[in-house]
Amino acid sequence: MTLPNASHATEHAPLHSPSAWVKRWSHLIAPGADVLDVACGSGRHMQWLASRGHQVTGVDRSPEVLASAGRFGAVLEADIENGPWPLPGRQFAAVVVTNYLWRPIFPVILDSLAPGGVLIHETFASGNETVGRPARAEFLLQPGELLQVCKDLRVIAYEDGFLDDPERFVQRIVARREPDSAAELFRASLGHTLTS
Repeated sequence: MTLPNASHATEHAPLHSPSAWVKRWSHLIAPGADVLDVACGSGRHMQWLASRGHQVTGVDRSPEVLASAGRFGAVLEADIENGPWPLPGRQFAAVVVTNYLWRPIFPVILDSLAPGGVLIHETFASGNETVGRPARAEFLLQPGELLQVCKDLRVIAYEDGFLDDPERFVQRIVARREPDSAAELFRASLGHTLTS
């Protein structure tokens, strides 16, 4: 399956364009909501989400890239592969993960979703070893893997296939943690907390 690409044009942006997948589905994030960008790099998705009015937190292990990402929100330097999760117990209205795979933190990513929260995840998939890097199996999602990870969430969109610009195999998903009650659903749709 060949997946659709979006335009790579930017308006004088200093960073690479945000992922077409993130742009396509970010409208599902409640207005003004708190968003977590895992392995945020220099902040291309933080910039996109902040421009839409969200409060963004980025996590990465590189202080050099965080210096750039810090322009768009809060940043935390943390080696999430070898150290503790830097935001224990904190939940977000959305979690964004792109071009990053570390399977041991899947449960932490899911736990970081507030009720009604949206996961937007896209990374390299099996088959990518035929066209470039990454090529090692530990960095490539297996067929249906994100569906299995999100089995307890409501899957809104899922794709697994080939993109041609640049050539790569990707798997991507958008899934929502169902609210625990009608009141939480209402709060999630408004993007703010109601008081009793």
